Amino acid sequence: KELTYQDVAEHNTKKDLYVVIHDQVYDCTKFVDEHPGGEEVLLDVAGQDATEAFEDVGHSDEARETLEQLKVGTLKRNPGDPKPKTPVPGAVSPAANNSAATGLGIGVYAVLVLGGLIGYGAYQYLQQQ
Repeated sequence: KELTYQDVAEHNTKKDLYVVIHDQVYDCTKFVDEHPGGEEVLLDVAGQDATEAFEDVGHSDEARETLEQLKVGTLKRNPGDPKPKTPVPGAVSPAANNSAATGLGIGVYAVLVLGGLIGYGAYQYLQQQ
C-alpha cells in the first residue's frame, strides 16, 4: 500500500499514530504504551519522517524486528514533499562521536584509577620507611 506524506500526517495522535522510517510507513498506535523510550518520543514524530530520530538512538535488532511487524505501507513521494536528510560523505555522525567520546572516557578513568593505585602504593611504602 502506498501512502503520501499527507496521508501519514493525518495520523498524528496517540490513538492513531503513523511514522515514516526509511520511506516505509509504520502504524505505531498499538506500540505507543509499550515503547521503552516513552510515549512522548513517538508523539514528537507522529505523522512525520522519523528516520533521523530512529537512527540517532541506535535501535537494537529486536526493535527493528518489532518495527517490521508494524509496517502498513510504503511512502509515495510527491513533488514538494520534504526530502530525507542524507549524511554528508566523510562527515562523522553523532553516534560515532559518542562512541569515540565513550572510549576516551573509559581510558581516562583507567589512567586515573591506575594513577591512584600507584600513588596509594607509594604512600604506603614511604610510611613504612
